Amino acid sequence: MAEFDFDAVVVGAGAVGLACGYALSRRGLTVAVLEQESAIGQGVSSRNSEVIHGGLYYPTGSLKARLCVTGRRALYAFLKTHHIDFDRCGKLVVATTSDEVGRLDEILDQARINDVEGMARLTKAEALALEPELNCEGALISPESGIFDSHGYMLALQGEIEASGGAVALSTPFERATPREGRGFSVQAGGDEPTTFTCRYLVTAPGLSAQAVAAEIEDFPAANIPKGHYGKGMYFRLAGKAPFARLIYPPPIHGALGTHYRRDLGGQAVFGPDLTYVDELDYSVDPQAEPAFARYIRRFWPGLPDGALAPDYAGIRPKLHGADEPQPDFRIDGEDVHRLPGLVAMFGIESPGLTSSLAIAEEVALRLGL
Repeated sequence: MAEFDFDAVVVGAGAVGLACGYALSRRGLTVAVLEQESAIGQGVSSRNSEVIHGGLYYPTGSLKARLCVTGRRALYAFLKTHHIDFDRCGKLVVATTSDEVGRLDEILDQARINDVEGMARLTKAEALALEPELNCEGALISPESGIFDSHGYMLALQGEIEASGGAVALSTPFERATPREGRGFSVQAGGDEPTTFTCRYLVTAPGLSAQAVAAEIEDFPAANIPKGHYGKGMYFRLAGKAPFARLIYPPPIHGALGTHYRRDLGGQAVFGPDLTYVDELDYSVDPQAEPAFARYIRRFWPGLPDGALAPDYAGIRPKLHGADEPQPDFRIDGEDVHRLPGLVAMFGIESPGLTSSLAIAEEVALRLGL
């Protein structure tokens, strides 16, 4: 009789949780991924830009810098192997005023430190030759940036887990976990058929619920649960022809990359997200925000027609910092932090978490000693 019902349990079936299940399955472990919703990827993973980030901005030596670049390379390979739609369209970071030009040099230096391939400075004329409708005084080009079908990606991860004998249990919310004597955990799950089972390893990747899940793990030190914040971002869709072939980004704002442009896989133009801090999960899109969006967009696209933007969707990011606080790194906490063998708990996995997901999963496996 097996000592454990599963070798590993992963909490959360978003992109990062499924990637963790995939990484552990590849190591020969039997894996169960618990998801409280009735379908995979219904939280942070379904309400983002579907951008594959190059890894330009993140501080030297940070998890974000390392895992974004490594994860991006692994992601493109996975998408090709599994025949999932993507477009390595490239990205321009544009300085719309002379005051912003110096920021481009700083970003370029950081991108090179981070080992981002193909980065180059463009003059105004070179940028306009690529994207004639731009307003800019100069730009950076990141040829490795792109967009992809994030839901197709998550379905492929689920398929890999199940093909390895694992399970993705939907409508099965995590309720609590208790360390067992010796090693491993007893995990209680709810839903229509509540159950309790045992596992050797426990990984928490529940996005917006990270703090609440950690609080339900017995003996998890409360002092090691960081305060969470909800960062809401709204998106508006353009009626009419998409103006640019590449991603268009302004220089980053405090705490985020700023409202940017992408042409989705269907060929339509989408702008967003903005950033406001909220106290509850509110996914409404306020039509009254359209004038502010239009003003911001016209900084880099003066040709935006009046009345061409329509409210699209909103996402909420699990932030570890408030509006006026410095942006921290990912938290991927192993036994060295919380003193619970066999547990990895993640907090603040926002952008570039989707791009980084396969590399995050490998980091989790490493921290479990696998």
